[in-house]
Amino acid sequence: MRHHNTKRKFGRETNQRRALMRSLAVNLIKNDKIKTTEAKAKELRPFIEKLVTKAKGGDLAKRRTVASVIGILSTKKLFDKIAPKYKDRNGGYTRITKMPRRKTDGSKISIIEFV
Repeated sequence: MRHHNTKRKFGRETNQRRALMRSLAVNLIKNDKIKTTEAKAKELRPFIEKLVTKAKGGDLAKRRTVASVIGILSTKKLFDKIAPKYKDRNGGYTRITKMPRRKTDGSKISIIEFV
């Protein structure tokens, strides 16, 4: 039974899941909107919102913590452009919009974007 197991595994090992979340987060920061499966979007939401919350603080220690997760270039954009927009907001930085199912395999597709 899956009691208290909240994270989705996506059929991947731990380091592959971590790399997947990092890649999705970097692409979301770079493009402000990405199209992915619904499960990946739902798993990405808390991941990216925690990074934005840290970026709102803006000190050097938080910048280094975020840079260790997503890299230096994405960190710069997150701290300089994205986080200042949400200074007065207490969460809910992303929106997930459901799209029609994919024709090839019927998987649920969603768009995740910054609000």
